[in-house]
Amino acid sequence: MSSKSRVRKPGRAAMSPLLRSLTLSRTAHAPVTQTMLLQAYGALDAFRRGRGARVLHTTLSRHLLMSEELAHAGVGADSRVDIASAHAAMLRLDARERETARWSLEDDDYACLCAALAIFDQQLSAASLSELASAEAKMIEGLMRSAQLRALAEAAV
Repeated sequence: MSSKSRVRKPGRAAMSPLLRSLTLSRTAHAPVTQTMLLQAYGALDAFRRGRGARVLHTTLSRHLLMSEELAHAGVGADSRVDIASAHAAMLRLDARERETARWSLEDDDYACLCAALAIFDQQLSAASLSELASAEAKMIEGLMRSAQLRALAEAAV
């Protein structure tokens, strides 16, 4: 019988070398972040031209929520006020659409959203893919929790 111990030493969580390298690689990072920025700036441009839509509002709002999660995680933490201003601009945009049936941005709201997207760009450059994935997961978790609370409130009425 062997005298070797069968107990394994504690080590890293099992992750394939390929997945680990993709998580840390800037080569894999660029296409993900560039796609996110393109979606966000495309939505902003559509609103600026008065050609927005609910799906674009949702897309831009989700990117702002992700920016907020990245700030909570410490990536661009000093920019929380600007991100909150952008959220307020999105609420005003939504209210304006409900009143006028047009998606149009006021100049001040456009400036707030431009500033927030510049912050988001910096955050995407600084964050790793694992930080991005974590922020997105937390953002989705928050949206699901919000939807559940809304459903409970509607059921109570």
